[in-house]
Order: sequence, then C-alpha cells, then structure tokens
Amino acid sequence: MEIAKSAVASELVSRFISFVMNKYHFSSHAQSQEKEVERLQHLLMRASTIVEEADARYITNSGMMMQLKMLSEAMYRGHSLLDTLRYGALQVAAGFDEVSSNNSSSSSLYLAIPLKRSRTTTEKDSKIMGLESHGALESLEIAVANMSEFVLLLGGCERMSHRPYDVYLYTDNFMFSRHAEKQKLLSFLLQHNDPSGNHALAILPLIGGVAVGKKTLVAHVCGDERVCSRFSSILHLKGDNVLGILDDGRVMFGIMLVVIEFASDVDDDDWKKIHSFLVRMDRGSKIIIVSKIKRIARFGTVKPILLSGLSHDELRYLFKALAFGSVEPGEHPRLVQIADEFAMVIHSSQVSLVATNMFADVLRSNLDVQFWRCILDKVARMVKRNLSIHGVNPTMRIEQGNPVDITDIALHPLSMKPCSVNLSIKSVLPSVTFRELVTDPSVRPKGDFTLMAWESRIAPYKSFPNYVTSIAQGTNQNSALPGRKRQGAPI
Repeated sequence: MEIAKSAVASELVSRFISFVMNKYHFSSHAQSQEKEVERLQHLLMRASTIVEEADARYITNSGMMMQLKMLSEAMYRGHSLLDTLRYGALQVAAGFDEVSSNNSSSSSLYLAIPLKRSRTTTEKDSKIMGLESHGALESLEIAVANMSEFVLLLGGCERMSHRPYDVYLYTDNFMFSRHAEKQKLLSFLLQHNDPSGNHALAILPLIGGVAVGKKTLVAHVCGDERVCSRFSSILHLKGDNVLGILDDGRVMFGIMLVVIEFASDVDDDDWKKIHSFLVRMDRGSKIIIVSKIKRIARFGTVKPILLSGLSHDELRYLFKALAFGSVEPGEHPRLVQIADEFAMVIHSSQVSLVATNMFADVLRSNLDVQFWRCILDKVARMVKRNLSIHGVNPTMRIEQGNPVDITDIALHPLSMKPCSVNLSIKSVLPSVTFRELVTDPSVRPKGDFTLMAWESRIAPYKSFPNYVTSIAQGTNQNSALPGRKRQGAPI
C-alpha cells in the first residue's frame, strides 16, 4: 500500500513539475516573441521610411540602386516574418485547422503544389521556423544598419514631384515594388548626351515574361515630369508599325522617346532598317525596346533591364494588400492563413501579376472563410488538372498562346486562351468578368464568350480579355483542348 501511495505521489509531483516548466517555457517564449515582434516592427518602420523616401528621389548611382534592391527584398521578407509572428497564435485560437479539416476537398491543393511545411507543427518545424525567423530578422537588421551612407547620399538626390498612386498601398491603384528597376530606367532617360559628341543612338532593352509589368513600368516612368519635359514627344509603337512607318517614308523630328514593343524576334536585316530610320532622330533621342524575347536584348546599346516575377515574400505581401484592401487582416486570422496558402499556390505556379490581381479581386468581394477556401480549392484543382493533362502549369500554357482548361473554376467544361491583339471578338461575343464567372457560374453565356480577366486601373490601363469556348464543342487535333486556330498572348 505504501509503495502504491509513493508511486502515485511521485507521478503527481512529476506532472506538477512538468506543468510548471511548460508554463514557464510558454510564458518565456511568449515574452521573447513579443519582444521580437516589437523589434521587427521598429526595423520595418525604418526600412519602409528609407524605401519610400528613395522612391521619391532621382537616383543615378548604381551602387545605391543595388542597396535599394537589397533593402526592399529584406523588407518584404521581414513583413512575411511579422505576419507569421503576429497572426500565428490568432490562427490557432481561431481553430483554423478544424475549419480546414471540414473542407476535405481542399486536400487537392497539397497534391498539386508542395507546401513548405505541413499543417501539424512538429518540434522540427518549430526549429526550422525559428531559424527562418532569425535569418529574416538578421538580414533586415544588417540591411538597415548598412544604410547610413545611403541615407546621407540620398539627401543629395533631387526630389520627384508627388503623384497620388506613388504612395504605396492605400488602394490597388499603384505600381508595386520595382524600386531599383524604376530608378535604372529613369537614370537612362535623364542622363545627358555623350560630351564627346558621339551621336550613337541610346537603346535600352526591357525584357521580361508575360504580364510581369513591363509596360506598366514604362508608363509609370514616362509620366514623370522630368521625362515629359526632356522629350518633345513620346511615341509608342508596335514592331510591325515601325516597318510600316519606314515604308511610308515618314520622318520624325525633335528629341523623341520611342517605345517599341516586339511580340516576336526580329531578324538582323529588319533591325538594320529600323535602326537606320531611328538614328536620324535628333541627338538626345532615346529608344526603349519592350519584349518577352530575350534575344531582342542584343539590339541594346546599354545593359538591359530584366524584369522577373516577384519573389514569394513580395507576392505574399502584395496579394494580402490586394485581397484585404482597407480591411485589417488581424480581424480575420483564418483568412490570413488562406491568403498565405493562396500566395504559395500562385507563386509556385508562376502566376502573372494579372492573375494575382484577378484572384485578389474575387476574394476581396466576400470576406468569408468558406468562400475563400472554396476559391482556393477551385484554383488548386485547376492547376492540378492542367499539370495532369499537359505537364505544364496554366501560366506556361497562356504564355505559349495555348488554351487552358478552366472547368474547375467555371463548373462547366470550358477552355480559355488570351485574345490576340487584333482579334475584335470583344464587341461581337457576350462578355463576363472573371469575378462574375467565379462567384456565380450561372452567368456563363451559351456558346463562346469573352472572359475579361482584369482591367488595369493605372497607366497604361490595359485590358486582358480571353476567348472561352466549350470543350464539348469539338476538338483540336493538335492540342488536348479545343480552340480557334488564331494564337496570341500578351507581351
């Protein structure tokens, strides 16, 4: 009997000690995390202040541009860490895992796109997260600490005139990120002529994938007052139009900025004709070549600006800003978790900025957990279906001008491909927006129709229409999905 009592007492004491230690560890961890959040918030405030001030000045120093890029990258990584620290406990308290388990169909997401970590937080996951957090915090601290000289030099850079949508994330009418790229483009356009008197034409290639924001960046910079005052006129041309102007025998006068978009490669003989025409412009004129074709960069006289897709941290930050709008994310911790998963899906699928805005526009229309989970599930299944059929993600199909299966989104067997630039079906076929189709599939017109993916709210105010047809209306022998013979993809 005494032995039994002793064993029970020992067990009770052991449990009590374990309980006290766990409570102390939790309390200590909570206090440490709270200090880390405060420290991170302070660093982000400093970083944001520097980046915003730099974005409002003309920077010509290449070293400063590199520093600005490094600081902005560390800043977005820091925002991702802050969200993890700030909303993690709220998400657990909100019982998000329980909600997710009740939506078992969403498991297709994990079959289509591998996630960085599983839902169940293990000890190993905690250590990895701790290392990631420490790394993000350390890189931001180093970046901010090394900016003293940058800030000093920044004070000597001329300030730009203020424009409403230059101020970051008040609305969705803004050009996100691209801080260093914008400065490089401005520096090229505003630099003075070669004092030696060399009349070589200055040509800058701007190269990037489909819908990464090339023309938006150009339009943004061309709206700058110093750029506008430097050139007598700014001319935007398509590659084919340039050859047409040559045939007409036209002459361009004055110091001009000519922006030429090439949808396909140009052979050297045609370029020689174009160059011989452009070089006759007045001294000081500049050329910007915009294309998704990397080989086009060979025509440049200066180092090209290469626009890549946003990093995961940048895209995560942008997507949340667009999806929540003016709503405070902290009020919807479950939605924050879904937004994180959504950002991971679209980044893994190399989705363009157009699609990012398109999906965020749908989510912002209804801040409901089940609605967001349903949309995420549809998108994940669409990605999985196209990967299974074609072996490539939908983004790659769109870039190649090939049709994409959107059955999972429309709840009807449909294929979609971008309208070519000169295809005038928009005024002929019935049209619906992507948001209308996703939120209420019954609005789908009978027969073929135009699906308006998204319309930009800032210059150049481009629309992104797509041609949609029923898969059941016939098949294309050269493709797994049907579609008209005309091919086209946005530059």
